[in-house]
Amino acid sequence: MAEFFTRMGDGSAVWLSEAEIRRELEEGMLDAAERGRIPELTDDEMQRLFEIVTDPQKTVSIERGNEVVGTFDAGTLKLPVRAGIPVDRMTTVLIHERALCSDTMELCSTDYSYKQLKNFVHEEAASMELIQLNCVIPVFYGAMPNLGLYTKPDGPIDNWSELLPMAKIKEARAAQEEAVEMAAKDMVYIASILYEAGADGINFDTVGASGDGDFLATLKAMEILKKKYPDMAIEVGMAGEFVLGMHGRLEYDGVRLAGLYPHDQAKVVEKAGGSIFGAVINTNSSKSFPWNLARAVTFTKACSEASNIPVHVNAGMGVGAIPLTNTAPTDATSRASKALVEIGKADGL
Repeated sequence: MAEFFTRMGDGSAVWLSEAEIRRELEEGMLDAAERGRIPELTDDEMQRLFEIVTDPQKTVSIERGNEVVGTFDAGTLKLPVRAGIPVDRMTTVLIHERALCSDTMELCSTDYSYKQLKNFVHEEAASMELIQLNCVIPVFYGAMPNLGLYTKPDGPIDNWSELLPMAKIKEARAAQEEAVEMAAKDMVYIASILYEAGADGINFDTVGASGDGDFLATLKAMEILKKKYPDMAIEVGMAGEFVLGMHGRLEYDGVRLAGLYPHDQAKVVEKAGGSIFGAVINTNSSKSFPWNLARAVTFTKACSEASNIPVHVNAGMGVGAIPLTNTAPTDATSRASKALVEIGKADGL
């Protein structure tokens, strides 16, 4: 029986038969449809997925005319930190523009959190202005809401992760509500300075990492920023496919945030003024690449159909069907990219 080379969710190599691959694709697709309560992929789409997974080429590509735009999170950390190449941030942006042909780029700080930027935001503004004078591609500024930094000992608020095990539910919720207001205020302050310094857009990344309060703080900040700067481009990249209910009762415009999957997350981001939605579908490292791919594509298709703003699927280490490895294999990344765009109808990656 013929077997095809593919991968597991941790990047390890595995050979599967046609029947095994089809079964993995089916199970991954059904898992997404059931969890998200979204439509299943059609038979034609499942067949196309199978063809992408089993393509004999080591690296595949989209068909001409299906090209999409790429955006970055932690943009200027990729080369000096991830790849260990000793270059400064200006050089990193220029390499991406003039050597790697990136569509966009992002300036960011090593401590990728908005709260930590307050002490040196004006230096960041100067760096942004200098980069804009030397670059042609759009350059965003990005960081995380990181609601956890507002808890003791880093911040002034009691830690709800400590209060919850003590059954202090009311106090834990009150602490999160207080942190939401502080975080939103800081994000508006930082984003305003960077936008006025020339940033082509602002990226709120890894949103929801601290649960529904983290998400609400970002939505509130976006709403204020869009009223202040109607033309500001705002990208929101999520932390996970499912918003954790650390508070459980927080709402935005009547929609409870806890439990939202990508297709519903996109709707509230759009309502708050978002310009680009960065959907996240988590990779299960113990499952196969075909299983993860079918699942990611099913969520992406539903998200793309529900959203009126561009959907840029997070496609990197551990998300978007990409294996959970620091350096992802191109046989997997290229297949995931092709499937997310051509079947999932993603507007970008």
